[in-house]
Formats: sequence, C-alpha cells, structure tokens
Amino acid sequence: MSSLPLAHLLNEPVGVAHFMLVGAVMFVCGALCMATKRNALGVLMGIELVLNGANINFIAFGSKYLRNDANTLGLDGQLMSLFVIVLAAAEAAVALAIVLNFYNNHDSVDVDRAEQLQG
Repeated sequence: MSSLPLAHLLNEPVGVAHFMLVGAVMFVCGALCMATKRNALGVLMGIELVLNGANINFIAFGSKYLRNDANTLGLDGQLMSLFVIVLAAAEAAVALAIVLNFYNNHDSVDVDRAEQLQG
C-alpha cells in the first residue's frame, strides 16, 4: 500500500470522495486562475471553474451514496447546481458586456488598467 494520503482512492470504486476530489481540484484551479490572470476573460474562466467545482460537490452531496433517507428523491444537490448554472449564465452575460465596453474604450482587457471602475 502506498503512503500517499489519497492513494487509497485509486483502488476504490468511484464514490463521493472521488467527486469531491475533482470538485476541489477544479475549485483550486479556478481560484488560482482568478488570482493570477490579468486578462478579464481569464478571470471569467476562473470564476466558471470555481462555480463548476462547487456544482460537482453539490451533485456529490445530493447523491444516494451520502443519503440514508430513501423517501426523498435526493434532488437537493441537483437543484442547487441548476441554480448555480443559471446564476453563472447571468453573471457571464453581465461580465462579458462590461468587458466588451471596457475593450471598446481602452483597446485592452487587462484588469490592471481598470482603475476607473473603482468606486
């Protein structure tokens, strides 16, 4: 047996822990993308990765593997992820409109040049 902390996940059938690991990796990659990118479109892609990582965890928590209650459909995670998808679509539409307007005024999408947008 390997001494790596998550090595036991490689020998198990796919379960909630695997979904949570993928969701956590996507969340961290998105947070790093948001923190390091200067391009506004890169920041938007990071936000989408964070939201999709959260969606994977919502789906995992709503799955039948964690639920002992057989009387419910277990759609809590799916409904929350649907809400997050709708929220992300609205956020992307508004953010892309702001980025396009900023590009028309500055010929760049560099977020460091957006000091005029500060309140």
